[in-house]
Amino acid sequence: MKKDFVKNLYCNVDKSENSIKKYVLLILPITMFILGFILDDINQILSGLYNIVLSEDLLLTDYLVIGGIGATFINSAILSFFNIYLLHKLKVPINGTAIAGVFIVAGFAFFGKNIFNVWPIYLGTYLYSRYQKRSYRSVLYITMFATALSPIVSQLSFGLGLPIQQGLALGILFGTVIGFVVTPLSAHLVRAHDGYNIYNVGFTAGFIGTILISVLRGFGMDVNTQLILSHEYHNILKYILISFSIILFVIGYFLNNKSFKGFLDIFEFSGRLVTDFVMLIGIGNTFINMGIMGLISILYVIISDGAINGPIVGGILTIIGFSAFGKHPKNTIPVLLGVLTAGFINIWDVDSTLVIIAGLFGTTLAPIAGEYGVFAGFISGFIHLSVVMNIGSLHGGVNLYNNGFSGGIVASVLVPILDAFSKED
Repeated sequence: MKKDFVKNLYCNVDKSENSIKKYVLLILPITMFILGFILDDINQILSGLYNIVLSEDLLLTDYLVIGGIGATFINSAILSFFNIYLLHKLKVPINGTAIAGVFIVAGFAFFGKNIFNVWPIYLGTYLYSRYQKRSYRSVLYITMFATALSPIVSQLSFGLGLPIQQGLALGILFGTVIGFVVTPLSAHLVRAHDGYNIYNVGFTAGFIGTILISVLRGFGMDVNTQLILSHEYHNILKYILISFSIILFVIGYFLNNKSFKGFLDIFEFSGRLVTDFVMLIGIGNTFINMGIMGLISILYVIISDGAINGPIVGGILTIIGFSAFGKHPKNTIPVLLGVLTAGFINIWDVDSTLVIIAGLFGTTLAPIAGEYGVFAGFISGFIHLSVVMNIGSLHGGVNLYNNGFSGGIVASVLVPILDAFSKED
């Protein structure tokens, strides 16, 4: 009887904490949903969503230009609501992986993921789970990350000039196949970088996208990256992101018994896959870290003198999400400084969106700084900028996690060298 009472007590505590996490995750999509209808009228939102769905979505396609701010906010809110609903419905624990997954989808819903092109990926991972006789909840985390390749669905559906029925069939078919194969592939390819590239699915998606686009080019169907960026929403986006980061910080402070006790323990972890801060330092300290990292990300954009647009919002939200899953100030700042320095001395403009998001998303290499030190992190960021600025042409922009692809390559080459020098020491 006593054991049953204790067991039920812990279950109730876990359920209560899980509910708190869900409520916090809902803050951003609820805010965006409300703001979407405040900033645009219903007709503009509907026409904007229509334009977003029909866009080709190759890197970089800023939905703030394609559909307007209202439709973009609603698009992100809907996808966020859906993923949070799946976590709730399938009773999936909201750990660091889940938080990172929700935020990365919310962020990329500003430039590449929309209410049409993600569903074939979900279908593919569902079919994979059924084929393997596994619960869908076991692949839900990777499903959210696998939507990196959702532009393939849009490109095949609307970008090849095919009749609409044929285009849709082709896009949905390829999206489903991608969703089916991404789980086993990502489990295999993580060995290449040994967990030092946090965006492992982005690394996997880079290979899938490169193979697919190479085949399409072989049939004379050329697919290339593009650059569609907004500039007029900088201030409102900045204030929303600053406010949200502060809210996360305050919530974390109160959940941690109105203290920062145990927060500094986070610096002991390198961030190498898999590093779940929710499990390691508690949800309160995790939210504190997410808030701090959000502010650091915004400060990085300000120092770079860049304008906050759709892709940059995606970068900031991704850092916030992965601050529950491996990133903290100690292991990310060296990478940011490495990219920033490279931007100043290389041929690219440091205030350009491409360079800024290379810094934000380049923090996928944070585990290198966490494991091998500040200088190694700086070097990884420095190299990363040159690699990521050239690698997008391989997959034609269909892999939204281009920095994950680049980060995997950099880590795969750099980590063995760092290991060799470490052993000599």
